[in-house]
Amino acid sequence: MRILGTGSALPKRVVTNDELTQFLDTSDEWIKTRTGISTRRVITTETLEELGAQAAKNALENAGLSANDLDLIICSTVQGDQITPALGCLIQRAIGAKCPAFDLNAACPGFEYALDVAESYIASGRARNILVVSSESVSYLCNWTDRSTCVLFGDGAGAAVVGQGGDYLSSHFVCEGGDEVLRAPMPNGNSPFTQRPVSWSGLYMNGPEVYKFAVAGSIRDIRTVVEQAGITMDEVGHFVLHQANLRIIEAVRTRLKQPKEKFPHNIEHYGNTSSASVPILLDELNRAGALQKGEIVVLSAFGAGLCTGACAIRWSK
Repeated sequence: MRILGTGSALPKRVVTNDELTQFLDTSDEWIKTRTGISTRRVITTETLEELGAQAAKNALENAGLSANDLDLIICSTVQGDQITPALGCLIQRAIGAKCPAFDLNAACPGFEYALDVAESYIASGRARNILVVSSESVSYLCNWTDRSTCVLFGDGAGAAVVGQGGDYLSSHFVCEGGDEVLRAPMPNGNSPFTQRPVSWSGLYMNGPEVYKFAVAGSIRDIRTVVEQAGITMDEVGHFVLHQANLRIIEAVRTRLKQPKEKFPHNIEHYGNTSSASVPILLDELNRAGALQKGEIVVLSAFGAGLCTGACAIRWSK
């Protein structure tokens, strides 16, 4: 496959670190020095359907295609506006597409997992043009009294339209199943038969353990896809990493011995937008003209599962 176009969409509401200090025992300096985040976008009146549909429309326009050209929609999301119908189905309706659609939940590396599924559909001849869209609202999942987690996240949507081509060079995915380090539990509802506690504490994360997993996993995955693609690190034009923490990005960069300009970031503006973070950054790079035709781009992400995923693609848009 190859990437034909990209798009993104963000909530209007900008929340600064200083605003968070009004109800959390934290500070702008504390957040910046530990995460690199200054602001994040948070859903107020928007829905994930609306954000995802706008990102999809932007990607279709960038690709020079219409919704009628799509054969499939794969939507990556941790939690849509509703449990059912799937968010992908609602986005399909919103953009006027007629193709099948489904959701995929691989947490933060969901965009990379969805790209790999799209590659399989295209390689098998079952689809020509596929929309991969990630629409996430981690603000729905956060406990906004927990200063260790809620300051990290933001909301947004990113998308890519992919079609036939030979630009998907390699991929690598890992799962170390477990919920001890990172989880976002569902409320149990009000069944009179449940014997589980009916409570909700919001997203839980063991920061130090996630940091170690993320750095080690990203380095392993990147090295694997670079080797599989038959290239060297120096031949990669850009490394587009999951925007979870600037310290993680810097740790990966320094251990791979690559220059800073190869590791773009926007976490300072948007925080961690889960699986939407890589496609949002990819869209920004695309529209800024930062990606040169023919260059190799490596995408890498990590998250709950615990899951990691990476792929190497040739940029030919």
